[in-house]
Amino acid sequence: MSEGSRSAPIAVAQESVLSAWATLSKARITGMVGFAAFVGGMLAAGVNADVARVAESALWIALVSASSCMFNQLLERDVDARMERTQRRPLVTGRVRARDVVLVAAVLALVGVLALALRFNTLSALLALATLAAYALVYTPLKRLSTLNTAVGAIPGAMPPLIGFVAAAGAPHGWAWYLFAVLFMWQFPHFLAIAWLYRHDYARAGLKMLPAVQGSEGIAGRQALLYSLALVPLSLLPVLRGDAGPVYATAALVLGGGYCAAALGFALRENAVRARILLYASLAYLPALYSITLMDPLVRSLGAQLTP
Repeated sequence: MSEGSRSAPIAVAQESVLSAWATLSKARITGMVGFAAFVGGMLAAGVNADVARVAESALWIALVSASSCMFNQLLERDVDARMERTQRRPLVTGRVRARDVVLVAAVLALVGVLALALRFNTLSALLALATLAAYALVYTPLKRLSTLNTAVGAIPGAMPPLIGFVAAAGAPHGWAWYLFAVLFMWQFPHFLAIAWLYRHDYARAGLKMLPAVQGSEGIAGRQALLYSLALVPLSLLPVLRGDAGPVYATAALVLGGGYCAAALGFALRENAVRARILLYASLAYLPALYSITLMDPLVRSLGAQLTP
């Protein structure tokens, strides 16, 4: 047997293990959490920010997020087994044992919270811990009980940029609340689109997602539109209060208009194509707006230097 043929099964096994843990940590969501925390930290630190230190705080916040995702899947493994979308997750298939997930999730949470407390400040650590508890112990079980779970879950979902800001500044103010408000409101059309696409799965699993409730036809589209419309003035608060300039204002209006247009299409006719358009619009909106938010202070600072 050649060297290449001997190493192939090992590579496949390693890839499977890595893939399993990436799924358990919801790597893409955790990456976005880290980015949102980084944006919050950079805005708190200002144009002369220590980028490495801000990135470090974002890393610890991302570890706590990964932990909360693992605890979420641990608590929902029975539900995941009944849903086509999630029935191949590692805890359902047995690729990873529950006790291993408990251990890893606990270690990640402990490391993330302690690092925030020791390297940054106590408040950021407490907020991270509270966010984990709210997500795993309140939002997760509430999904079985009430359609209010989306509103409740949007609170811990909006915390990463605020925690990143607090890690750098010591207390929330200004941009911390703007970023929190935008992320909070952004989640509703995003999750309503997902819940509509997988409404039959949710109904089969017994989860109380609004589009899965009998007699809720048309409500998801209308609510998605209302939340997307409310997002526009919220996103413009930094401009109205003098904390952002025309670059940010233009981006907020253009991106918000696109999000509203996608939500309007879904509200006018609820179908899979329009739900996916809304979902893709949501996935484009947030990283684009947050990236512009990062650039705006630099543009304003450069403009001030060039002004005679």
